[in-house]
Amino acid sequence: MSTFTQILYQIVFSTKHREPTLTQENRPLLFRYFWGILQRKKCRLYRINGVEDHVHILTHIHPSVALADLVKSLKLASSEYIKEQNLFRDFRGWQVGYGAFTYSQKEKEVLIAYVKNQEEHHRLKTFPDELRDLLQEHGIAFDERYLL
Repeated sequence: MSTFTQILYQIVFSTKHREPTLTQENRPLLFRYFWGILQRKKCRLYRINGVEDHVHILTHIHPSVALADLVKSLKLASSEYIKEQNLFRDFRGWQVGYGAFTYSQKEKEVLIAYVKNQEEHHRLKTFPDELRDLLQEHGIAFDERYLL
């Protein structure tokens, strides 16, 4: 018997202290780099996007990959890449922690559109407000101090 999974993850993490360091002109290079990491780990990327202070990744994670290990790999490798390539002048690293939310396949198209339209979305809502909404929507208890 083979292993069959269909778990759609939205992974969200921010820059250190939520500093707006991910400038628009080099974000596509960062996103391609993330995509390469996901491909090497046999994950399927549906959409990636972000704004100056955080990133959203919509992906299916291969069953052999642990979520925490994947996020750690994404953050460590991309930090090194950003510094080596001098992609974002003021980038100091990624904030500790991340959000990971699961969805049904039925929600995939809506999620793809949501991640695709991050710039427009964040004209109306701050990242802490967005994260608070995601946590509440998924019934995850949290301490407000860690959203700042």
